[in-house]
Amino acid sequence: MAPRKKVLLMGKSGSGKTSMRSIVFANFIARDTRRLGATIDVEQSHVRFLGNLQLNLWDCGGQSTFMENYLTSQRDQIFSNVEVLIYVFDVESREVDKDLMYYQNTVDALTALSKGCKVFCLIHKMDLLPEEHRELIFQERFTQIKNRSYPLNVSAFKTSIWDETLYKAWSAIVHELVPNVHSLETQLESFCKACDADEVVLFERTTFLVISHSTRKNYQDSQRFEKVSNIVKQFKLSCNKASSQFKSMEIKNPEFTVFIEVLTQNTVIMVIMSDPSIQSSATLINISAARQHFNELEAGPNAANGARVSR
Repeated sequence: MAPRKKVLLMGKSGSGKTSMRSIVFANFIARDTRRLGATIDVEQSHVRFLGNLQLNLWDCGGQSTFMENYLTSQRDQIFSNVEVLIYVFDVESREVDKDLMYYQNTVDALTALSKGCKVFCLIHKMDLLPEEHRELIFQERFTQIKNRSYPLNVSAFKTSIWDETLYKAWSAIVHELVPNVHSLETQLESFCKACDADEVVLFERTTFLVISHSTRKNYQDSQRFEKVSNIVKQFKLSCNKASSQFKSMEIKNPEFTVFIEVLTQNTVIMVIMSDPSIQSSATLINISAARQHFNELEAGPNAANGARVSR
């Protein structure tokens, strides 16, 4: 049976929780989230991720009445056996002290009922701030959050549904939940070296969140993976609307070639090559040769020791 991991998605009403969940897991585009209504009480959804991992996602309505109930009469039900808390803060909230109070009470409940819970805070709707003020305001909010997070460690991200920051945050969160992620990282690094690739990136097939990557060349754009996630997912949605299935993509320019291929039932791989002496057909053969190995690795810990690679 696939392991289930309980994930709480919390924050004040209107902070953007359901919109981001719908974009990441339900294939909404940002402009369509305007028609989503407020979450009433708790909406549970079961999201299968990488085949053998099932996320039990609890989207908790953020109205004050509901928050009070979560922290009192529903406390044991809501905060027991939680693997990850994702707490969303509206950067333009007029009730920052109240938001932080509810957050601290949530941390206290998790400390008592879910030892080892990981906490991620998303400072959301950053697109509403002038770009030159975003980092300063983010750091101020993060400091306030850290002061109310003891004894739990917390990671924080700037996010917006209108750019790649949403994918960056959720990729980091999901990375913490994948049970065999270190094995995937090791094998991806071996594959990258064997292919003589500049970079290899592994995406989850449905959400197009980044699972892992191996990089052998320096790149200046630290958000390049998330930009690719955003662009390719939008392209996939366009294919679906045309009753077509996305299977592969090859992009060439004078400096490099990018291959985006379905690798396993649950993953897509991106391989970037700049060595002109390596034929495209060889890279495609290498990807094909790696499929069985990554399928076995995805299925469990007793995977084969490697796939043969061509030059």
